[in-house]
Amino acid sequence: MSGIACSPRATTARCSPFFRGRTMHDTHNITSLMTMLVLQLAAILVATRIVGHLAQRYLKQPRVMGEMVAGMIIGPFALGALRLPGLGVPLFPVAEGLIPVSPQLYGFSVVASIVLLFLAGLETDLPTFLKFSGLGGVVGLGGVVVSFVVGALVAVLMLPGVQSVAHPSALFLGVLATATSVGITARILSEQKKMATPEAVTILSAAVLDDVIGIILLAVVVGVVQTEAAGGTLDWAAIGMVALKAFGFWLIATVLGILIAPRLTRGLKAFQSMEVTVGTTFGIALFLAGLSEMVGLAMIIGAYVAGLSLSQTDVAHELQERMSGVYEFLVPIFFAVMGMMVDFRALGPVLVVGAVYAVAVILAKVVGAGVPALLTGFTPRGALRVGAGMLPRGEVSLIIAGIGLSSGAIGADLFGVAVLTMLVSTLVAPPILVRSFQGAPGFRRRTEEKGAGEMTTVGLEFPSAITADFFRRSLVRSFRDEEFFVYRVDHQQTLYHIRKDDIHITLRQDSGRIEVTTSPRHEQYVRLMMVEETLQLKEMLDSLQTMSRPDAMGQSLLGGLLD
Repeated sequence: MSGIACSPRATTARCSPFFRGRTMHDTHNITSLMTMLVLQLAAILVATRIVGHLAQRYLKQPRVMGEMVAGMIIGPFALGALRLPGLGVPLFPVAEGLIPVSPQLYGFSVVASIVLLFLAGLETDLPTFLKFSGLGGVVGLGGVVVSFVVGALVAVLMLPGVQSVAHPSALFLGVLATATSVGITARILSEQKKMATPEAVTILSAAVLDDVIGIILLAVVVGVVQTEAAGGTLDWAAIGMVALKAFGFWLIATVLGILIAPRLTRGLKAFQSMEVTVGTTFGIALFLAGLSEMVGLAMIIGAYVAGLSLSQTDVAHELQERMSGVYEFLVPIFFAVMGMMVDFRALGPVLVVGAVYAVAVILAKVVGAGVPALLTGFTPRGALRVGAGMLPRGEVSLIIAGIGLSSGAIGADLFGVAVLTMLVSTLVAPPILVRSFQGAPGFRRRTEEKGAGEMTTVGLEFPSAITADFFRRSLVRSFRDEEFFVYRVDHQQTLYHIRKDDIHITLRQDSGRIEVTTSPRHEQYVRLMMVEETLQLKEMLDSLQTMSRPDAMGQSLLGGLLD
């Protein structure tokens, strides 16, 4: 074997029959690495699609949970450690260093995290964020502050060697506790016909502030970790400077981005190619992601700023639609890689810590978001609804955990705790939310009490899903033309949340049926919008029926095929 010794611990590609007989240089060349990468991607895509579908269809859980579980199953700490026949080595051997997967595969997950946060920025309602002085802002801020403090205190009280909340591990666990993913909440509220209730409006509004503060906190923590790694001293003054630097970068980049984005998109339109626009804007997102890493912050901050800057341009919707293919390919890889990094062996000693942390941060989120809601007009039941709606954790918490692991701020044990917390909170939130919405309205202000819990649904049945799809696209476009903010709740479902000022609308398509849900006082406006789109659809169908000799046109086309 050309002098290459294959010890029992040698699980790299150089000891595989697939590569046997080559020199050491050949066994580590780019072709060998890319071959393993392609095989790994193939296994990940197949496993995530199957397990994700099963989780969504039969267990009624988010597809991302199935994708993460798939990564755990086929990863280096489970089936991925087995030697494959014909390959002679494990498909997912444990890599050396802080990250247990190969750098190439981890690189895919990093790009996927950039895509996730770029799209999250695109979907952010910037006008709502800029006027955040109301109830949603109070609830979001309360949830973030209480969750961060509780998460950091659990680390101080239960982790050996962590003496202060300024310790990187405590800071990371604090930031992890703040993350919220309202996609699950929005789907439940839509199914329960509760999207226009005061509780739902508050949850969705608070989520905007929650995301932004979480991103800024992550920037601060990354800066603290890098300061400590460089040998700098850590005190509250140093942390304050890091926080100022992080917030300053975010604020300056966001303001400049908002000012430049309209001019940029107008200039790109001169190419008369949406492919150029999409490619250029995503390239800018990658550039800002790299730039934020260079200045000592996390890549996802630059990606989020890029998306946020473009969110109010007239190409934002088109960017979301065109990026959906990239999302569908990369994001399952991200969740699978996050699952692969869970070392089951390291979980044993910290199971108690993980259980305490999960329970503590769940209660902290409910209390932190619920108490401000209780003090600003909600009943105890309504406050519970708001707190439960802020519980689910998703991709952002995993990204934060991955950054903590790759930077060395947390180990494999605490990474497993983060994943465990995400799973528990996502499983616990839906039943609490559904049960809490049973009963009386949850808002006690007289001005809101009348009809606060009432919803009206306007439904239309179309002869085919194609016709319904055409009508839905046209209606969504009309809402955007009227300067509504349109947010697609889930990339895999035809469910939209549409809002402007105090108007909140839910649009759902199920095959050939379209349902639009809103409050009774906005029903007339919604009906007028739908009537207008129906008339336009009828006009188009009438024009098709008046086509001259359509049968002859069809015969002519078929005849050309047979010639």
